Amino acid sequence: MSPINRRNFMKTTAALGLTSLPSTRKSLALSTEQDPLGIRDEFHVTRNFAYLNISLVGPMPSVVHDAAITYADKQRLNPAASYFESREIKEQVRIKFANLFGANANEISLLFSTSDAENIVTDSLDLKPGDNVVVDELHFATTFVLYRNLEATKGIELRIVPHVNGQARIEDFEARVDARTRMISVAWVSNRNGYRHNLKSLAELAHRHGGYLFADGIQCFGTFPVNLNDLGVDFACGNSYKYLLSSWGAAPFYVREEHLNLITPDRFGHNQVAKNLPDFHFELEQTAAKYEHAGLIYGTVAQLGAALGFIGEVGLDRIEKHTVGLAQNLRNGIADLGYEMFTPSNNPSHIMSFWHGRDAGEVQRALEQERVSITFQESGALIRASVGMYNNQDDVARLLKVLAKLA
Repeated sequence: MSPINRRNFMKTTAALGLTSLPSTRKSLALSTEQDPLGIRDEFHVTRNFAYLNISLVGPMPSVVHDAAITYADKQRLNPAASYFESREIKEQVRIKFANLFGANANEISLLFSTSDAENIVTDSLDLKPGDNVVVDELHFATTFVLYRNLEATKGIELRIVPHVNGQARIEDFEARVDARTRMISVAWVSNRNGYRHNLKSLAELAHRHGGYLFADGIQCFGTFPVNLNDLGVDFACGNSYKYLLSSWGAAPFYVREEHLNLITPDRFGHNQVAKNLPDFHFELEQTAAKYEHAGLIYGTVAQLGAALGFIGEVGLDRIEKHTVGLAQNLRNGIADLGYEMFTPSNNPSHIMSFWHGRDAGEVQRALEQERVSITFQESGALIRASVGMYNNQDDVARLLKVLAKLA
């Protein structure tokens, strides 16, 4: 396997104005058994932890850290220049995200969070009493907060699909969708147990009844190949700080081109202005950029540009094959130790969840002793382990070693 071509990668980041500081790092490594994708040295967290916690916060590879320092130094040395350059950085990131995930650049905006995106969409749907929205139990908590509020304020009905053995089955969605269903909303890959939805089937179901599909892609983007246009999803949003390997505050928001007139901004500001007209009138952006009402966290946007280039160089198909394979090995090992799994066995996911059945404090101390990082959920009863491109079989073995002692 050939190493990632750092020269090509730096050409990409040069388009974003992120290469003014010299790099002192060596070329990326060839693939080895300990480093199957040839990128482990990019992630300094691997020197200290078996970091199986990317679903909580993603570690920053060195190329992204370099981009952050470069941007900060530009702001320190020439603040005015960095201000004007930031808009170009944003445009380049929009293009790179669209190219990597099968969209058009005019369908992509950058928000602060996935919650912003779903609020923008629901504000535009003119929800009325008796309308319903269908979600499933494996969705993230924020969505339930949003729709419970809309139940109280708009009179809609929230219909919740229960999971069956960790799966949200299409037939259970079909049983709850009808002519008054305005939207199906799912976590594309569940933060709870890694269940991966079939978006194409859900989009077809929603459209058959005149509704829309919203996908929270925060646990998805950066983990496997995606073509948003081909899937038929109407709206999707991710964020920079998990599998997109950057800091907080840059959430790529996809609105299918045919819906750009339907989905209107929920707030307004100078960033949406495409043209100034006489007497303080304005012509606003007509692309998805119209949802960006104010300045962004441009330091994070610069990081995201570098991260998208890095992910593209590694290859989403390689990332998926590696992470899903490791996660399946982990799942099999945990199940063999007798733990109760929450992640279904036939699910191609990089996330594994299980009930440990022990005192959470005892488990946490044992994990800390072996320097294994995971997430406790469900009031400490559930462990979620998530695999990133930088993990290897030794990381999996360290977690299994702890669990074997506790079994």
